[in-house]
Amino acid sequence: MNDHHSRALHFRSLHVPGEPLVLVNAWDAASARIVAAAGARAVATTSAGVAWSLGAPDGDALGRAAAVDLVRRVVAAVPLPVTADIESGYGDTADEVAVTIEAVVAAGAVGVNVEDAWHDGEAPLRPVDEQCARLAAVRSAVDRAGVPLYVNARVDTFLRGAGGVPETVARAKAYLAAGADGVFVPGTVDPATVAALVEAIPAPLNVLAGPGAPAVPQLAKLGVARVSLGSAVAEAAYAVARRAAVEALATGTYGALADTLDYGTLNELMRG
Repeated sequence: MNDHHSRALHFRSLHVPGEPLVLVNAWDAASARIVAAAGARAVATTSAGVAWSLGAPDGDALGRAAAVDLVRRVVAAVPLPVTADIESGYGDTADEVAVTIEAVVAAGAVGVNVEDAWHDGEAPLRPVDEQCARLAAVRSAVDRAGVPLYVNARVDTFLRGAGGVPETVARAKAYLAAGADGVFVPGTVDPATVAALVEAIPAPLNVLAGPGAPAVPQLAKLGVARVSLGSAVAEAAYAVARRAAVEALATGTYGALADTLDYGTLNELMRG
């Protein structure tokens, strides 16, 4: 068993209902090292933050090569398991999604998020049978690679206004049957809804949290297994850049830069 295989098994073991794995999503090597240094048990990328940092919008606009290269950089930057947000798989067909998975595994990732949002499609979400075919291709690629990659199937019903608990549960069960290991339902943190999803979905549940959401201990009591901060951390970082720019250009002052990580701390983190 090699280190990659061991990290993948360890990452799987971190998904425990009631003891959530907290993922503070990173978008480059520096943010990954900051998260790791804070005591994280694993590092996850955010597709939005990654895309923005590379000059592309979120929503399947970033090319596979750029996305995989970023995963490789993050894996090399931290000694922790890394799970990659690969949007809907960077491919129009199931076979193309499988190519992405092969590349992500080769880059050293131990998990992936695969969403069912259908950007520029005929509906907010891909048809269930089409998404199942894509997930089955992911599972086949994982099996061929011989690394127990954790496949987190993202169900965007709430995020895209395409259904409530029944539709979410139906999709989740279909995706698990197609080869997913866990289910990610962003877009709701309502305690009653989360509890209903935990009860009905026979797999670890991942929710997206941020300001206004129940605290991690509360989500733990609901049976959540994984809590992600998603793009919010990158959004906050870019908000500082905007405030600093507006202030410096409008008033010539620098108050927005008063509470920062100092040069020495950041530079030392980059030494590895």
